[in-house]
Amino acid sequence: MSDQRILVIGQGDIGVPVTNTLAKDGFLVTGLARRTREHYDLHEEARFIKADALTLTASHLQGFTHIAIIVTPDEYSSSGYQDSYLAINQHIAQLAGQLTTLKRIVFISSTGVYGQDAGEWIDVHTMPVKPKREASQVIWQAEQVLQQGFGDQATVIRPSGIYGRERLMRLRQAREAQKQPLPMAHWSNRIMDSDLVNIIVQVLKSDAPKPLYIATDYAPVTSFELMTWLSAQMGSTAPTIDDKQLSVTGKRLHSNIPLAWLRYPDWQVGYHDILQHHQYV
Repeated sequence: MSDQRILVIGQGDIGVPVTNTLAKDGFLVTGLARRTREHYDLHEEARFIKADALTLTASHLQGFTHIAIIVTPDEYSSSGYQDSYLAINQHIAQLAGQLTTLKRIVFISSTGVYGQDAGEWIDVHTMPVKPKREASQVIWQAEQVLQQGFGDQATVIRPSGIYGRERLMRLRQAREAQKQPLPMAHWSNRIMDSDLVNIIVQVLKSDAPKPLYIATDYAPVTSFELMTWLSAQMGSTAPTIDDKQLSVTGKRLHSNIPLAWLRYPDWQVGYHDILQHHQYV
């Protein structure tokens, strides 16, 4: 453990708990973000660098054995993604040959890179179809830039839809008395935010991580089934089927995450925890 020095680029809702978990576990970990340390609730043993990742030089990164890139764009547009995901990966990939102490670089991507949209099953061997969303195309490009720069030192983690105790969009929708009709067969996938944090931590700790992880739970579900279940749990009106959207859409993801890494292996376990936390059950 003592020979690992870990840099976590990005101190948002996922980056901060990753940094804190590693610090609690005794790792030498440094968080990097553009604002001052006072903006983040960091563990006292975690180090901190205030910097824009695009200004980093090889000397800044020298000595780190592991780098995790966990960023969010300033705006959720294709240009926002280009200025964050893609620009940072391009910049760091240019420094690859000079980072002599680096053993592993981990990039948190998205399952949005899979453009498949007819209910297909997706696993780690599935080549993404070009996504319709331009921002997702940019993330896919960012993956490739890092893989080209670092080769087998690079690991990509593709999370599905992130949910959690403070991510309550679905609960708000289920609580609404007058719900929008839902497609009958739109497949969706999700990962609890705390499980995603643990996945990233476990990958950084691993001596031989895989090149690609599909960070999702073990139970794809249609939006209609999910909202029907949530509505029943909350005692609200069940959704109706949109008879104009009867075709199968979305995708079903095969997780390759070890079950031991997941506290919430399916959406029912996860949402039951959230409902209990907010005293709905």
